[in-house]
Amino acid sequence: MPRDVSFIQLEPGEDAVSVRDRLSFLRGQNVLIVWPEDGTAINRKLDLVLIQREAMRRAIRLAFVTHDPQVVQHALDLDISTFETIGASEHGRWKRGRAKVFTNRFQKPKDELEPEDLMQVASRVRGPRRLPLPNAARLIVALIVLAVIGGVGYVALPGATITITVAKLPLESDVLITAYAGAPGVDTAGSLIPARIQLVQVTQTGTRPTTGALDQPPTLASGTVTFLNRADAPIDIPAGTRVATADGVPVVFQTVTDAALPGGANQSAEVSVEALPEYSGEAGNVDALKITVVEADWAANVTVSNLLPIGGGQTRSLPVVTQTDADRLRAAVRQQIQAQAQAELQSLLASGEFVVDETIAITPESDRADWQVYSAEVGAVASEITLEMRAVVQALVVNQRDAEQVGFAALSRQIPRGRTLDIDTLSYQRGPVESVAPDQITFRLFATGQVSGQVDTTTLREVLAGRPIEDARLYLSSIYQLAPGTQPEITVSPDFTGALPTLPIRITIRVIEGDPP
Repeated sequence: MPRDVSFIQLEPGEDAVSVRDRLSFLRGQNVLIVWPEDGTAINRKLDLVLIQREAMRRAIRLAFVTHDPQVVQHALDLDISTFETIGASEHGRWKRGRAKVFTNRFQKPKDELEPEDLMQVASRVRGPRRLPLPNAARLIVALIVLAVIGGVGYVALPGATITITVAKLPLESDVLITAYAGAPGVDTAGSLIPARIQLVQVTQTGTRPTTGALDQPPTLASGTVTFLNRADAPIDIPAGTRVATADGVPVVFQTVTDAALPGGANQSAEVSVEALPEYSGEAGNVDALKITVVEADWAANVTVSNLLPIGGGQTRSLPVVTQTDADRLRAAVRQQIQAQAQAELQSLLASGEFVVDETIAITPESDRADWQVYSAEVGAVASEITLEMRAVVQALVVNQRDAEQVGFAALSRQIPRGRTLDIDTLSYQRGPVESVAPDQITFRLFATGQVSGQVDTTTLREVLAGRPIEDARLYLSSIYQLAPGTQPEITVSPDFTGALPTLPIRITIRVIEGDPP
């Protein structure tokens, strides 16, 4: 596409007169005329000839965006480029175009006489030579010539430069676009664009600890105690002899082997003990020097103590896989699959395409039993569970350029008459998703841009020629929306009368695009 392209969006029922009127605001530019998707607009060859002739008057190169075969054929006859879409015009070649309404010297009638054939006739009808003018007549002629030269100098000598800064007007549009997998193409009027479904197969593995528990019989605390003899006679300590703690709630133990305590004061014997079943688990664990009670008829003849802590009692359970563990693991692996699929889908996109994240989903066919392999079944003893899962993920893919084409059409319908959309100011931003289905999605697109005023400098020079400077300034301020804080700048040199030159050709008009009001 050539640079500095102006767009004209046709409305259904628009005629050649209105298009020629819109072209009157443009000069020396490249203009792309966009036909509407629905309804009929200009389709007669005569209308296209009139539009092409108006464009040639203003040094404008035309191109069309249309699907109408009749318009395409007429444009081909007139050597005017046509394109399917606006995007295609960006890369296609623009023809110079021709309008078959002018003739040249090679197309004159065959029987027309040449200038050489008329020379003899012209010499025979040539009138008599005029006599020299008298002196008085010569003086009068000289005065007239001087007056004419002075008048021409008065008219042609002054020059003027007019500078106006026109404001750019902002445009914005909020379009609700539907992307449908079955759409045949872009429908700007209906805000419908095509989409496609992309599939990708992904495999992921996840592991998590189990939360179930299977209770086991508790263990009994065990250790050793030391007996001291307080009498001279030896004492037999049979297995099953009970000893206990004295503080708080007593914890009772029993000896597990037979032992003999030698006779004599302070003779000692070390014996293994074990907590009774009713003190199983952690309840049987006691600190050192806590066992001091002997439950026997010879208890008065001995003392007992545990020089070391009694321990080893505990309540036991084994880790078990629960249904909750399996469900949570499956949900976590599915999330990993979707995340991996999102990354892999990006590598499958064409230029300008994007994946709608809200449509990324695992297909129902992926729930096959052989595609989900657990390391342990529910109820099995295991400290962790692992799942290897394979799945097919699908997502809806949309082309950003199609959406922007709908947004551009919406902005074009808002362009005021006599103004042109500035392509360099266009901006598009995808908004929130309104609805999601397996084969379609509806989302918002925010389109913004600016339009600048078109000034027909040729016509404006003719209107302003000869006007007083202040009157010209007021006229310019009334017909154009100027940038904030600016006024028309008019410079006349030399300034004989405080007015603009009477010759339009001596007026130069500079148009500057300013900020929006």
